[in-house]
Amino acid sequence: MSIVINEPGLIAEPEPIRSRGGIVWDTIRRRPSATIGATVLSLIIVCAVLAPWIAPYGLHEQVGPPFGPPSWEHPLGLDDGGIDMVTLLMWGARISLVVGFAATLVSMLIGGTIGVTAGYFGGKVDGVLMRITDYFLVIPDVPLMIVVAAIWGPSLFHIVIVIGILLWTSTARVIRAQVKSVRERVYVKRARALGAGHVRIVMRHVLPQVAPLLIANTVLTIAVAVFDETALAFLGLGDPSRISLGKVIENAFQRAAISSGAWWAIVPPGVVVALLILSCSLLGQALEDALNPRLRVAHVSARGFRLRPLVGRNADAL
Repeated sequence: MSIVINEPGLIAEPEPIRSRGGIVWDTIRRRPSATIGATVLSLIIVCAVLAPWIAPYGLHEQVGPPFGPPSWEHPLGLDDGGIDMVTLLMWGARISLVVGFAATLVSMLIGGTIGVTAGYFGGKVDGVLMRITDYFLVIPDVPLMIVVAAIWGPSLFHIVIVIGILLWTSTARVIRAQVKSVRERVYVKRARALGAGHVRIVMRHVLPQVAPLLIANTVLTIAVAVFDETALAFLGLGDPSRISLGKVIENAFQRAAISSGAWWAIVPPGVVVALLILSCSLLGQALEDALNPRLRVAHVSARGFRLRPLVGRNADAL
């Protein structure tokens, strides 16, 4: 428990230390932007997961004419094949989220491993790993993704690997900086002096301290991964056998939806992509503010401290 000093000479009631889960929940609840982001992201995930059961029509079921306008039966109209747009958006969000989460997992594994290794060992290991990270940082992500995806071929697995191996650099740098701070703390030096090995120190003392920051960075990386997958699919490098949000937009452009005046075939998937990226960004920033020890002091209340009044002959003059 922590003690908050409100008045000189007075000690307030002990304030219980909250868990990280409680801190995250309080942060999301008190910040309207984080609440909106979590709500929108949850709705999109629920609709995507339950798409096989709650979608109004089949994914390949033609229910009307090509580019049919919005109606009561089809609130968002039909695409070029006469397929309901609401159904396409549910299934498209499902594939986009799968790619986003899978690519983010690959990115976090690579970036977290390199960041922890470079920050903990330092020296030549740090220099070599950070030079490799710098090389990846200066490479334009989207052009390299286009080249690699074109060489490997259009496949969902290839897209996940391409995005994952290109998004780990920022994670590695952030984790490295935090690990370099954690390794100099007293309890880590004490464990090292008692004979603890590197694996035990990293697993018991370093990872628990950097895991919250890694989680916050994961949510932010999901937004980038979804955007990259949409860009690759729109450029025709996505898996042709899977319907993602980028694939829906690509099909609409190829079938001249703009010249046909069928805005409902392009605008709704673009709005879903924008909402997905925005909600991940809002939620990720809230988690970073709550869990990053450099941005937030969890157990000390700044409002609880006051300056002690001056005592002396010149106190009234001041």
